[in-house]
Amino acid sequence: MGQVFHPRFGLYVQLALLAVLVSLVCGALIWRASTAEPHGVGEAVEQPVPFSHKHHVGDDGIDCRYCHSSVETSAFAGIPPLSTCMTCHSQLYTDTAALKPVVDSWRHGVALHWQRVHQLPDFVYFNHSIHVAKGVGCVTCHGRVDGMPLTWRARPLSMQWCLDCHRAPQKYLRPRNKVFDMTWQAKDQAALGMALVRRYQIDTRLSDCSVCHR
Repeated sequence: MGQVFHPRFGLYVQLALLAVLVSLVCGALIWRASTAEPHGVGEAVEQPVPFSHKHHVGDDGIDCRYCHSSVETSAFAGIPPLSTCMTCHSQLYTDTAALKPVVDSWRHGVALHWQRVHQLPDFVYFNHSIHVAKGVGCVTCHGRVDGMPLTWRARPLSMQWCLDCHRAPQKYLRPRNKVFDMTWQAKDQAALGMALVRRYQIDTRLSDCSVCHR
């Protein structure tokens, strides 16, 4: 009986399996790189202008909603337009070197290219306004922004981190009028949280896959 397989058939099979394995590893690495945050937790992000939340929020007491005007109504908090900056800076610190990119951009109509600090993968659905409406404070997700000279990501924004809140929202909820208060703390978070879960009609199925992956 003649030989059915080529003498090197076993070698060819091994090479094919090795090629498949290499492809899978490369695919996993590419996926990981494409979905990972470009900046680590606690790593200040350099911007075209050294904007300080510490100065504007912590020192001057400017409310979050003055600059992030869509934070309560839109899926995105939004980056303020230059017209918002120039409301003050057409009169204040107009000749400082740090503000020159803002003034030049305003005068010439050329957009500033801000670096994203918080970036979720495209396959994750997130709506900023619903979190605000349900009593999730700014500090819960963004940390003490009022103390950041340059903004950094204070939380990992990982799936597990989100699920920790979705599975037990009572640990994090606060009255709606305290959402933008960076220093507020509940006297009895457990009791208040459960009351707010009922008052705000928080859905008990927040950990279902379809909530974030639509």
